[in-house]
Amino acid sequence: MYDKTDRKVVLITGCSSGIGAHCARRLMQDGWRVIASARKADDIATLRAAGIEAFPLDYADSDSIAAFFDSAMTATGGRCDALYNNGAISQLGAVEDLTTDALRRQFEVNFFGYHELTRHALTVMRAAGHGRIVHCASILGRVPVRWSGAYNASKYALEGLALTQRMELEGSGIHVSLIEPGPIETNIATNALHHFLANVDQEKSPYGTDYLKRISILKGEPGARTRKAGPEIVYKALRHALTARRPRAHYPVTTKAKLGLLAQRLLPPSLLYRLLIRSQ
Repeated sequence: MYDKTDRKVVLITGCSSGIGAHCARRLMQDGWRVIASARKADDIATLRAAGIEAFPLDYADSDSIAAFFDSAMTATGGRCDALYNNGAISQLGAVEDLTTDALRRQFEVNFFGYHELTRHALTVMRAAGHGRIVHCASILGRVPVRWSGAYNASKYALEGLALTQRMELEGSGIHVSLIEPGPIETNIATNALHHFLANVDQEKSPYGTDYLKRISILKGEPGARTRKAGPEIVYKALRHALTARRPRAHYPVTTKAKLGLLAQRLLPPSLLYRLLIRSQ
């Protein structure tokens, strides 16, 4: 058994299910002191019942971000060796159908919230002279697909900000990495359906027919399911980013993600985008 004072501390967001929940458990098993977050009280209770230290966090609320970080630092005595920004939402819908408010909400959670929590963590990492910052980006932040414009844009923005910060932190002992998953088994599709129905007027949309297939996929209807990898593949990348002497800037995970990057590198844009359209 590790004593709490000897274990490295990692903060992980979005741990109610999927990637975050899996990585929180695995890191704890590997000897890390994990401080997890979730937005809902029931999910916090579930994490604590599993022996994981957890506090509430809403990326769209600055006060919530500050309170989460303060609670984590109080619990750990001011120690933060690593931060894994993982929590996210997905706003589906053609760009033409998205209101500015819907787009803004996407960025509040997937982009501005990440940046704000990272700035809190950096104050501690700077004082310690070391740290790891890992963001759960997406292959869609490098290779876009239709109907996910808001999500694509938030991940493209995250890539640009994080890679710039990686260069700016060169020599500080603090490393920044991006994990770029392809399709992974999570609950984000269920949440995406909620945001889609709340913010997109299907009846007035010129893409109404196209949306029918997307809705069936989100609902997991027979014949519409797509094969996805488990969260373990993300954990392998995260473990390397947190422990390697020279963590990578990019960690594309899943075969589909790697094939997408290969196609982007080898194919002319006109052919690449036609293939991406057909793939849906």
